[in-house]
Amino acid sequence: MPLIGDKAPSFEVQTTHGKIKFPDDYKGKWVVLFSHPADFTPVCTTEFWAFQKRFDEFKKLNTELIGLSVDSVFSHIKWVEWIGEKFGEEIKFPVIADDTGKIARLMGMIHPNRSQVTVRAVFFIDPESKIRAIIYYPPELGRNFDEILRVIKAFQIADEKGVAMPANWPENELIKDRVIIPPASDVKAAKQRLKDYECYDWWFCHKEA
Repeated sequence: MPLIGDKAPSFEVQTTHGKIKFPDDYKGKWVVLFSHPADFTPVCTTEFWAFQKRFDEFKKLNTELIGLSVDSVFSHIKWVEWIGEKFGEEIKFPVIADDTGKIARLMGMIHPNRSQVTVRAVFFIDPESKIRAIIYYPPELGRNFDEILRVIKAFQIADEKGVAMPANWPENELIKDRVIIPPASDVKAAKQRLKDYECYDWWFCHKEA
């Protein structure tokens, strides 16, 4: 079962956009790889619509979306076609056909004590194909898609500036949209932090993003 910090597992699969080699085909990009319990279900339909409504925002963040469930490619094709006809949104991201469940088991997306189909897993994978975060939701709870966007934005700023992100960033109750400076590693640096940044103490300093 993949964990945070692991390299994303490699596999070749059929999708609604043809075959892909993962993660090789996505080197240099962020990826949100997510599973849904089943096609033609109400909660999953609202989720696909929500992902598609934010598709352009993810693109601007150099982020690709990839869906997956243990359904056939024929089921996926008909379902995304139905979503387009019913709600006027063309699903522009690929959906992996995993009717054998092989990829779902490889990725830890099936939790036998909770469901015999995929739970709502979300894997955040960076341009180096490393898993940076994982979120799981049960079948009855739809995801918060603004949170998924927030995680990608936060990682990109954290990586670029070498900082950490506070709770509820960018609306943290203590420091608003500011970011946290990593802790000092020696006494001299700890004292200098108090001069260089706004701090509650030497181990809790922050600055503008």
